[in-house]
Amino acid sequence: MAAAGRRTAGTKLLDVLDAFGRDRRALSLSEIARAIDVPLSTAHRLIAELCTWGGLERADDGRYRVGLRLWELGALAPRALGLREAALPFMEDLYEVTHENVQLAVRDDAEVVFVERFAGRTAVAVYTEVGGRFSLPPTGVGLVLLAAAPAELQEQVLAAPLRRYTPWTITDPAQLRRVLAEVRRSGVAISDRQVTADAVSVAAPISQRDTVVAALSIVVRGDGPAAVRSMAPGVRAAARAISRTLSG
Repeated sequence: MAAAGRRTAGTKLLDVLDAFGRDRRALSLSEIARAIDVPLSTAHRLIAELCTWGGLERADDGRYRVGLRLWELGALAPRALGLREAALPFMEDLYEVTHENVQLAVRDDAEVVFVERFAGRTAVAVYTEVGGRFSLPPTGVGLVLLAAAPAELQEQVLAAPLRRYTPWTITDPAQLRRVLAEVRRSGVAISDRQVTADAVSVAAPISQRDTVVAALSIVVRGDGPAAVRSMAPGVRAAARAISRTLSG
């Protein structure tokens, strides 16, 4: 974060919004002031402006949460908007057939951003939520997106420490490199219990005019790749159909 004296008023407003996150959904005035390194009086003024505009909302407990105005604007993001419109019918079909987790994601630098999902009441629990982020390597959608990413980004990810989430998480760069090559060869990625010990996913790329722009996956409860092999053709077919819609 830039030094407080160099920040413009607009930057400070953005800093307030940036203080919120997946693990910081509700913040008090003092927590926001500390997070953005400004006096309480300044934080109060910035928060008041954002509340008036609709970017923040004050709950009954006095803490602040992201407002609906930001959700409305986020839904207009061109990359997510056209993609979701194209993907939703095919995602709904996959969900109706499987009643499992169906996920749609894009890449933002070295992270996955989930832009849509369907989940059944009896489906395996996942960390996914719309608008949520996750590192690329462990997830099925992340493997697809990383395999199609520029070589420089791939090398950046391979050179960084690979976090272990479960005993099955790939943390060896050489093994991950081989997996990415297989994803490019086969056109699908399988993540076998790499994020949680009871979930397996299969994912396929979505392209727009020969450029991979997103990934589609199904996540099921399982203890090995066999749990999703029968679903791979359906995921691949749905991803290709979405690709045709986007490129049409």
